[in-house]
Amino acid sequence: MGENIIELEGLTKNYGSVRAVDNLSLTIKRGEIFGLLGPNGAGKTTTILMMLGLSEPTSGKAWVCGVDATKNPIAVKRRVGYMPDSLGFYGNMTALENLKYVARLNGIGEGELEERAVKTLSLVGLEKEVHKKTAAYSRGMKQRLGLADVLIREPEVIILDEPTLGIDPSGIRGFLTLIRQLSREQGLTVLLSSHHLHQVQQVCDRVGIFVEGRLLVQGNIKTLARELFGEESYVISVSLKNPLPHLENYRNELLQLPGVKQVEISENTVDFSCVEEVTPEIVRFLVHSGLDIAGVHLKEFGLDEIYQRYFESQSTNNVSDEKHIDSFQRSFFKRSKN
Repeated sequence: MGENIIELEGLTKNYGSVRAVDNLSLTIKRGEIFGLLGPNGAGKTTTILMMLGLSEPTSGKAWVCGVDATKNPIAVKRRVGYMPDSLGFYGNMTALENLKYVARLNGIGEGELEERAVKTLSLVGLEKEVHKKTAAYSRGMKQRLGLADVLIREPEVIILDEPTLGIDPSGIRGFLTLIRQLSREQGLTVLLSSHHLHQVQQVCDRVGIFVEGRLLVQGNIKTLARELFGEESYVISVSLKNPLPHLENYRNELLQLPGVKQVEISENTVDFSCVEEVTPEIVRFLVHSGLDIAGVHLKEFGLDEIYQRYFESQSTNNVSDEKHIDSFQRSFFKRSKN
């Protein structure tokens, strides 16, 4: 990944006495997939509108593709594709007709119109549905057509606002795989706004947790896990074939293994909390000690755990916010599971 293609500096938006976005600073590199993660009403869409020059910030700056979005929004729109959470097509027209109409609006010449539209529909997996009227399209197919609307303009950056809303699990997997493939093959920069933690984790290189207009934390999953969980960054669970009462005798030796900080022993399971990934060393020691291993599992901390631990630490530092944080967590995870 190369230079910064999106730069937000002190970006702030007030609606009267309500601050929708609060002093947001963020950089996204060319070719990166960045997930802007937060509940509905967190300020994600307001941020996107300011990046596109569709809403003027109260203060701060937004540069996209090297262009000041506030001063020159038309130039930004020429280089950025935006897919909102709610899509609309002419239901009495086919996918190909809809896409050609959009292409004409974007100044694509008649000489290349048909070929480019067909190629783009094939790129998003709709090559067999080009002549079907969009009124008969499923939600997932409409999302792919929406992505084709964005891609036919050959943008440098694509912004997707809640792109998997209303799609079934199989369709979500396919759509996210497509996004990652396009980013890697074409060098596209993708900003994906969502409140679905698991989906964001599947596709994004980095994420930012966005709450009440503030970017609370950002980074890749491994870095955030290491920062938040410290000595518990790696949890390795080893199950044994038979219960071994004398396993406690090994505790001190197990604690001497490199990277091992804690050892929890049950009847036929040993859980290790480690500062690094030392599964081979642990397995080797147990086998050499004559123990029969039934299974080994390395727990990787995901966004759910990162999000929860982050707010646990926040509530410890600020007791007065405890009720607010607890209420927000319940609301957030309820939304993320729907």
